[in-house]
Amino acid sequence: MRAGAPGARPPRCTKIGRESMATGMENRMEAPARARIALMGLLAVSIMMPVTLPVPILRELVGERFAVSELLTSLFMSINMIGAAIAAPLAGALADRIGQRRPLVIGALVVDALCFLAMSLDTPFPVFMGIRFIEGCAHIFALSLLLSISASLGGAQGRGFSMGVTGAGMMLGVAIGAPIGGVLGREDVLRPLMTGAGLLVGAALLASFALPDPKVSESRPGTGEIWRAIKRHRSMIAPLIFAFADRFTVGFYTTTFSLFASGLHGADPPQVGMWIAVFMLPFALLSFPFGVLADRVSKTALLCGGSAIYGVLTASLGFWPTEWIAPGMAVIGMSAAVMFVPSMLMTTDLTPPEIRSTALGAFNTAGSLGFILGPLTGGFVSDTVRASHGAAAGYQAAFGVAGVAEILCVLVALPFLLRLRARRLTT
Repeated sequence: MRAGAPGARPPRCTKIGRESMATGMENRMEAPARARIALMGLLAVSIMMPVTLPVPILRELVGERFAVSELLTSLFMSINMIGAAIAAPLAGALADRIGQRRPLVIGALVVDALCFLAMSLDTPFPVFMGIRFIEGCAHIFALSLLLSISASLGGAQGRGFSMGVTGAGMMLGVAIGAPIGGVLGREDVLRPLMTGAGLLVGAALLASFALPDPKVSESRPGTGEIWRAIKRHRSMIAPLIFAFADRFTVGFYTTTFSLFASGLHGADPPQVGMWIAVFMLPFALLSFPFGVLADRVSKTALLCGGSAIYGVLTASLGFWPTEWIAPGMAVIGMSAAVMFVPSMLMTTDLTPPEIRSTALGAFNTAGSLGFILGPLTGGFVSDTVRASHGAAAGYQAAFGVAGVAEILCVLVALPFLLRLRARRLTT
């Protein structure tokens, strides 16, 4: 019977036809979805840039402004991490409980901006540090929920793409914040704080239209359900250990490396900043491609392989001649990019959607604890060994501790991760 004739049956919708239509719909949705993910990356840059804007003028901003010791000056970079370690799991649990992430992100960014403004006011030092603590809480609150939203945008098969873009934005913000802060603070030490406040206000405005609304059907488990779910999914501790170890070693690069570069290699501040940028820029630019790759290959291989290379290079850093520092730091940044996004993705693999914000909050808490302990450990080891064996041996021992910690993390976690792969809980 002729198609379209009276009584003719409609053409059959074959499986191939249905798949073609579905593919067409996905392709039509692909451009707007990718545009939204790109905005997530821009939002991550805006959130992370204020973190490193004050770093180049830390002595002038804190030590000279308040006439305090170097120890208290250093505490400025640690106390917000203490706030972050406390606030990160609370942010995730609250978001999972009420099922609303966008308003929480916007509110946290506004509070963060107000803290940056308040730190530019003439206040007593204890008040200044109290504001810094609150700023750390607000910052990690927004960042944890941004990662949770990013994890849900790409779906199970495209999560590496969305989190790769967000992770690259985070690292790019960190990489460009310090040199920009140095330029801004050259004439006015408070200008980096004011600029940070403006960036955070812009981030709040961007979040108001870039972040998706939660699905109406999204479950809202109670607090008891959340913690019971965490107990049922204890395998998530594996990527949390990597988060701790990774940030622990990064803590050495933010403090010990600066002293090592200037003390042993005679580098001036611009040179030190350039070496750190050489480390951070490959880290930022390669986070996205390795995030995409993690959707296609084993996350366990990327995480353990990248961590092992990163650990070996870090452990040997104290023995390098000056001409090796710049290219070596670039290679260290590349190896850090290999493991960064896969560790976040593995956290989402090992947790159900209803506690994903909580899990990523725990991921940030583990990282914050590592970042708190890293600088303290680096300083303690280098000072202790220096007293009996000289400055060079002190720095070599410090970076040796950092690198060995990363390698031990791989050796301890690898058998457990291979069992998780065998159970198909991750790749």
